[in-house]
Amino acid sequence: MTDVVDLGGFGERFREDPYPVYARLRARGPVHRVRLPEQDGGRQMWFVVGHEEARAALADPRLAKDGTRIGFTSLDDELIGKHLLVADPPQHTRLRNLITRAFTARRVEGLRPRIQQITDELLDTMLPLGRADLIESFAYPLPITVICELLGVPEIDRTEFRKISTDVVVPANPENLRDAFVRLADYLDDLIESKRGAPGTDLLSELIRTTAEDGDRLSPDELRGMAFVLLLAGHETTVNLITNAVRALLTHPEQLAALRADMSLLEGTVEEALRYEGPVETATYRFAAEPLEIAGVEIAQGEWVLVGLAAADRDAGRFPGPDRFDIRRDTRGHVAFGHGIHHCLGAPLARLEAGVALRSLLECAPDLALDGQPGESLPGVLMRGVRSLPVRW
Repeated sequence: MTDVVDLGGFGERFREDPYPVYARLRARGPVHRVRLPEQDGGRQMWFVVGHEEARAALADPRLAKDGTRIGFTSLDDELIGKHLLVADPPQHTRLRNLITRAFTARRVEGLRPRIQQITDELLDTMLPLGRADLIESFAYPLPITVICELLGVPEIDRTEFRKISTDVVVPANPENLRDAFVRLADYLDDLIESKRGAPGTDLLSELIRTTAEDGDRLSPDELRGMAFVLLLAGHETTVNLITNAVRALLTHPEQLAALRADMSLLEGTVEEALRYEGPVETATYRFAAEPLEIAGVEIAQGEWVLVGLAAADRDAGRFPGPDRFDIRRDTRGHVAFGHGIHHCLGAPLARLEAGVALRSLLECAPDLALDGQPGESLPGVLMRGVRSLPVRW
């Protein structure tokens, strides 16, 4: 009988700092049977905590993202429609090809001047105050403004969209999750319909128009699913990336001083922030489409598998001294954005926003410091971040 590790049994200290628990698990082996906290549904599943095993699992085609292959229907399937996070090849390949026709590297880089402008405007508003919650004043409004402008979400809708998206990604009450999905699906349908009637130059309008050489294009359900992924993943993760990076720098003054003295270390700082405390703690669920073995552990067809991104990126076998925040570290191979065909589509945009945000914040606020304790950690094992980050300058 395989021992089951009850992650919920570690209590609040696990939510605040899961890394010691992950280290103890890794010391016993790279794969474990766990029970998730009640906040995450309380289900039993296999949990991968080793770096090498995590990268292999993320790229293993036997681990499906489409739960319907084992008889599981998610709220995404039921209320949103197929999208990149719940699809496997060949459907995933087709969807990804269609989005990459519109969401190009050139388009992302072309956003740099506007990202800088939004950043400057936010800092102009925030800095005269002398102190603020970094999330509320800076780390949240930057990515939500960028992704909403990119997709063409009207400014008047953004406050309501924030509430709905938060209820979907980090629900305070899991019992209300279905209602949040329903509200989000209805909102996206209305948004898409408005774009059909009055198309613009935004990405969503372009996705509606996008047609492959063979005439293929996104169906209404697929458009809803694509808007869902881009809007939620396009801002929730970047909020936490910016916040976690600033928090890491402010709690490691020698690293902050090194970056201030040499801004050529900025790119490495972003990558180390991703490795050290990335915005996504665990990848979305995978399902064994056939029997397989991971690190000698037999996983039966139909079983659920959770890949611990945060756990893998603190594996000393890949990153020596993994609990040390070191902006000069070789971070190649980190899995903060996933790996394989499901590697995050928006990674270049997240890196761009984080780089602009950190450089501008540090240049404009030379005396930046924490102004009290961070807020409580986000609930659940999906996202890694805090509710607030009080700072002063």
